[in-house]
Formats: sequence, C-alpha cells, structure tokens
Amino acid sequence: MNPQDVIKQSSDKFSAQIAHFNEELKKLRTGRAHPSMLDGITAIAYGTPMPLNQLATITTPEAQLIQISPFDPSNIQAIASAIRDNPSLGLNPSDDGHVVRVPIPALTTERRTQIVKQLGEKIEDSMIAMRQIRHDAMAKIDQAKKDKIIGEDDVKRYQKQIDDLMAKIKAEVEVAAKVKEAEILKV
Repeated sequence: MNPQDVIKQSSDKFSAQIAHFNEELKKLRTGRAHPSMLDGITAIAYGTPMPLNQLATITTPEAQLIQISPFDPSNIQAIASAIRDNPSLGLNPSDDGHVVRVPIPALTTERRTQIVKQLGEKIEDSMIAMRQIRHDAMAKIDQAKKDKIIGEDDVKRYQKQIDDLMAKIKAEVEVAAKVKEAEILKV
C-alpha cells in the first residue's frame, strides 16, 4: 500500500474517532435537559428494540424537563420503562397517557464526580482507539519498508506525520474533555 494512502486513511480514521468522542460527550449529563441524553436508549415496540427517536418526538420545554411525545400512544409504557431501566441515566419518567415527562434532577456533588469518572472512561476508550489506529498505520509503513517500496528516511518521515496527526487529535480530545469537565462541575 502506498504510504500516502496510509497517512490519508489514518487521518480519516482519527477524524472519525474525534467525531465519535464528541458524540459520546453529548450523552454525559451536565444538569440541563437535552434530547441527546436519551440517544442510545432503545424501547421494545412492536416486538423489536427501537431507538426512542424513531418512536417519539423528544423535546426540552424547560431546562430541567425532557418531554417525549410518542407517535403511537400504545408505546408509552415501553418508552417510560426503557428510560427507567437504564442505570446510567438514573431518571424516573412519568406519563399521563399522552406524553412521557422526564424531570432532570439537579446534580449533587457526588453525582458530578461520578459523571467526571464516566468522562475519564470515555477519554481512555478514545485514546485506546487512537493508539490502535496509530499502531495499524505504523505496521503498514513498516510493511512497505520490508517490501522495499520506501526507504529508511521515508519511513521516519511518514512515522513522524502519523505521530503529529495523533498528537493533534489527542490535543483536541483533551480540550473537549476539559470543556465538558468544567461544564459538569459548574454548579
């Protein structure tokens, strides 16, 4: 494989990883209600698990409330159960037969530290994925050297490019994490 293609693929993979990390950050609670808090929650409807956003409209009419309006009112119990049964959310929805209301309790200091720990886990998962991308790219460059496609000087130059890409993405992850941590710890 051409080393330039390896660099391009690695860059694309790093970009996808930072996008995934930013999506994961949206799922962490910060004390304000946001529809993306329910991303990834599935409810059993019509005999199959379905994402909530395919079963209902999710809105935030107030800063501390999420309102879920199901397209089909027969799914209201399944939606409420799916939210209630998710331990990472810790939310207690209520329904009136037409909509599900999910009050977002104020974050306690203890809960804030738990969320910061979850943030740390997401950072570590992201770093592991980035190291794997780097490792794969380095292996391909080493293979190109063994196949005599490139010389020793080119190997060092390409490895430096990959390391620079890795450092840039790592810095982006750290900045996004610091911003999110400050947002979580803000009372």
